[in-house]
Amino acid sequence: MKRYDVVIIGGFGHVGLPLALALADQGSRVCALDVDEAALRSIGGGEMPFIDHGADEVLARVLGNGRLTLSLDCEEVSKTDTVVVIIGTPVDRHLNPEFTAFLEVVEGYLPYFRDGQLLVLRSTVYPGMSEKLRHWLHEQGKDVEVAFCPERIAEGLAMQELRSLPQIVSSFSEDGVRRATELFRRVTRDVIAVPPIEAELAKLFSNVWRYVKFATANQFFMIANDHGADMYRIHHAMTTNYERCRDLPKPGFAAGPCLFKDTMQLAAFYNNNFYLGHAAMLVNEGLPNYLIQALKRKYDLSGKTVGVLGMAFKADVDDKRSSLSYKLRKILAFEARKVLCSDVYIEEEGFVSTETLLRDSDMIIIGSPHREYRALRFPPDKVVVDVWNLSGKGCRI
Repeated sequence: MKRYDVVIIGGFGHVGLPLALALADQGSRVCALDVDEAALRSIGGGEMPFIDHGADEVLARVLGNGRLTLSLDCEEVSKTDTVVVIIGTPVDRHLNPEFTAFLEVVEGYLPYFRDGQLLVLRSTVYPGMSEKLRHWLHEQGKDVEVAFCPERIAEGLAMQELRSLPQIVSSFSEDGVRRATELFRRVTRDVIAVPPIEAELAKLFSNVWRYVKFATANQFFMIANDHGADMYRIHHAMTTNYERCRDLPKPGFAAGPCLFKDTMQLAAFYNNNFYLGHAAMLVNEGLPNYLIQALKRKYDLSGKTVGVLGMAFKADVDDKRSSLSYKLRKILAFEARKVLCSDVYIEEEGFVSTETLLRDSDMIIIGSPHREYRALRFPPDKVVVDVWNLSGKGCRI
């Protein structure tokens, strides 16, 4: 029985839920399938479990018209011709890709797959993983075609970018490409079809390119700061009406659940000969320690209370996964007398309000450049490290 146009495994998360909303809002019958009962209650009550701008209105609409179904029941997989799987390939503590976790999740749903279905992988996978999964499914007696169609959204902007960005599709047969194309043309007309290995590498290359660019900006910041120069004035001089430097980012913490992980996956895929990626990792992951060492050269941190303002991994989201603000806090816990943390979007035991942090800190490091912090007036007697240049006054330590 075909009840849904698409079932999305991992449908309550940052990638799956926006896709479910976008498809349902275009008239598809969508089942968002996951394992989190609390998230199901929240979403079913019309409340997004994370910040994604513009999603609340769409959620209310598709719940109201019945186009979106939320479920914890694995059997829903059998009630569609198209299954989207939102499971990436994580890296372990040794920075090597972990394949077993990926296959274990798919294996849990295996009894419910049926012949003739299209299984669409949406999250980043290790190059070659799509083909391995296809062979594995056939070995298990499942005549299921596999497509790899990577998401490329910026977190918090999924509802906008699903419609505006080209969608990359790939599969191992012409029919698989056709069906994947039809699926994603429900949200955008701009679809690009390539072979699976090229789609897998396109996804990795895109994230790694951003990570390398951020590392370049952060390395430039360190060099400039060590010579008493303001990187923000330099950036303005380099990029103003000069197209060849327009793509240089500004300094800041380059973190989150994807960029670092995907850089390490690409390094592993290239037999750890990806020196540029490893160098980018050392620069970006080293920025918190660089800031603290720069402060130590001027101040005795052992007697200071240091506040970290903003703990999310980037601006205007509530996602703290792999946030470098937590790495900053860990280092400060050793170096400073006391550490205070605050975030307008994250509630966590031990966090203080913005007002308390501004009042009680001797030094303030802006960890996440949330829009709410742009209008803050920092007390003149406080040392403020504004690596994001929220104040517009540049940053020199």
